[in-house]
Amino acid sequence: MASKTMILGALLALLAVAVWAQAPSYIEDLVTANRILANEGVLDAYGHVSVRNPANPNHFFLSRSMPPSLVTAADIIEYDFDSKPVGANQAAGYQERFIHSEIYRKRPDVIAIVHCHAAELIPFSASTVPLRPISHMAAFLGEGVPVFEIRKAGGMTDMLIKTPELGKALAETLAQKPAALMRGHGAVVVAETLHAVVGRAYYMNMDARLQEQAILLGGKVTYIEGEEARKTAPQDGFERAWAFWKQKLSKTN
Repeated sequence: MASKTMILGALLALLAVAVWAQAPSYIEDLVTANRILANEGVLDAYGHVSVRNPANPNHFFLSRSMPPSLVTAADIIEYDFDSKPVGANQAAGYQERFIHSEIYRKRPDVIAIVHCHAAELIPFSASTVPLRPISHMAAFLGEGVPVFEIRKAGGMTDMLIKTPELGKALAETLAQKPAALMRGHGAVVVAETLHAVVGRAYYMNMDARLQEQAILLGGKVTYIEGEEARKTAPQDGFERAWAFWKQKLSKTN
């Protein structure tokens, strides 16, 4: 029995080492994700993207507080679910890092998160018109896009998710959906990979523009929903888009 326990322990240790070996690539991809989202206009000076630590699912990586377009590997901080830095990098973090910690805590299926303030999304967050998929590239929105109302969770605030309580309330609004709008603020998008969350954030914004244009035409709008949405949503994990955006990024640097 003891030998079996030792063998199991050794195998788990090797697995941990193998998983941790992937961390540098995760950091590199996280830096790239920041740059892509900024280059494609999803993020500007504000907003952020994170990824769960592959070696410790109770930790996540997120840049220190800075414009996403300027992020480097040296700016990445490892956080626990209390949004406290756990590594050597103790630089000032984003005030709204509780968005990430509380969603990761509630959603073990989520590997990456984007929080953006995209202008295309704000009207849908503040009106009674729901954001719905009109483009097949945004079919993942067919599950519905809930709207987080911070007044219900915290009364009159500065609208920033600066506490665990507000982060938890946002995570509860998101529930099992891939995205949620934040009234007068922006949106949060989640996915099972870093590449996928970048794709979802980009095409969610594009879909908002297309939906507004379709509504302005004045006729009946046909949305992607039900079985059609479920069959269309997976796409290719947005891998082709990631390769395209990464190439564009290399040409601008």
